[in-house]
Amino acid sequence: MIGIWILVGVVVLLLLAVIASYNRFVRQRNLVQESWRQVDVELTRRHDLIPNLVETVKGYATQERTVLQSVTEARTAAVTTMQNQGAGPEQQAQAENTLQRALGGLFAVAENYPDLKSSQNFLALQAQLAETEDRIAAGRRFYNGNVRALNTRVEAFPSSVIASMFHFSKAEYFETDDPAVRAPVAVDFSSIGQSPPQTGQSPA
Repeated sequence: MIGIWILVGVVVLLLLAVIASYNRFVRQRNLVQESWRQVDVELTRRHDLIPNLVETVKGYATQERTVLQSVTEARTAAVTTMQNQGAGPEQQAQAENTLQRALGGLFAVAENYPDLKSSQNFLALQAQLAETEDRIAAGRRFYNGNVRALNTRVEAFPSSVIASMFHFSKAEYFETDDPAVRAPVAVDFSSIGQSPPQTGQSPA
């Protein structure tokens, strides 16, 4: 009888361990999905800002059609990828990287148009975009941290056994893999409106 009770106790402990591991996988998977939705919100906010930004730039730099078109096309591709139910974070990251590069080209062009750089509408849009980029970066770090935790458990033993039994799989990272994209988009024109120091005078 003692041996039977010991066996029953071992089985119960194993069952409780499986249940606990399963529930932890569920919580981690839900956390990954929740953190991705936060990134999704900020990406949507970026997408919504871009048409107004393009229209503002177009009002001052109509001849820059190639740059404006590249931003518009990249934005359309990013939105299409987001709306594609079969696309994952990795595909979305590729589309967003292309969009960020196009935005970098747009702001580089804006440097050649003083009237554009001093436009209140342009300055407001640039500030909103800069804030959005910061939120996207923070959301990406939070999401990737949750993905890393989930993927580690999927691969590590003995939790990998539970993952295999209940079909928990690794999640995709949301990364910027282009060195030009790792730096924030150059949208800081804080020096606009400051007059250069006069000859023979020291700057204030």
